Amino acid sequence: MVAEYNPVLVGLSFLVAVLGSFTALQLAVAIPAAQDEAEKKKAIIKAGAAMGGGAIWTMHFIAMLAYDMGMPVTYDVFLTVLSAVIAMAACSIGLGIAGIGLFSFDKLLPAGIFMGCGVAGMHYMGMAAMIMPMEVSYNLNILIISVIIGVVASCAALWMAFHMRGKLQMIGSSLLMGVAVCGMHYTGMAAARYEHTNIVNEAWFAGSLGGEYLGISIFLVVTTSLVLTLAIGSHRRRQREELAI
Repeated sequence: MVAEYNPVLVGLSFLVAVLGSFTALQLAVAIPAAQDEAEKKKAIIKAGAAMGGGAIWTMHFIAMLAYDMGMPVTYDVFLTVLSAVIAMAACSIGLGIAGIGLFSFDKLLPAGIFMGCGVAGMHYMGMAAMIMPMEVSYNLNILIISVIIGVVASCAALWMAFHMRGKLQMIGSSLLMGVAVCGMHYTGMAAARYEHTNIVNEAWFAGSLGGEYLGISIFLVVTTSLVLTLAIGSHRRRQREELAI
């Protein structure tokens, strides 16, 4: 099988990973600053959704669509949505573990392991969502490396979430996270081996999705949502600062 990546979609996947990471870091500022548990949970869920859904899952799905296998490939809607839920839940729980009380390094590793394994689970669930006349198997050594990259990237994301405050620091951290997220994804893709079966599995009850412009459409929808989230957050911060004067 001769496959190649669409460079435009690969570039868009990196951009959305960086923007999602930046948005998540902006939202994570509210976690240690929360006045009560309800406010903290709300901040954790928002930051987890931005990191897991905006940065990680969207990057993964656009990069999957960038992979041209020379044959029609669609994606099971139920498994694809489930993979997004796994990513957002894993990131939210990781932020929640690290954000209990004062942030400390003894919380960082277990939170990073949970979050990293969740992100890896999202990736391989997303791979299982592919509907095509091929069977996928994995090189175990490369698969383990991809999980380790996911854990390391998650530890870095959690550390940044509770330490990065300046704009330049956040931009640099977001670029680093974009590289890490993409590194995990493409390492996971390198672990995959494909074998023709001439049998196409049927989608679950929710059907399947595909299309030539699906990757660009998802990029536009998600980036618009992330930019609006940043704009609303910035506006609310200005209002609080004005009231505090």
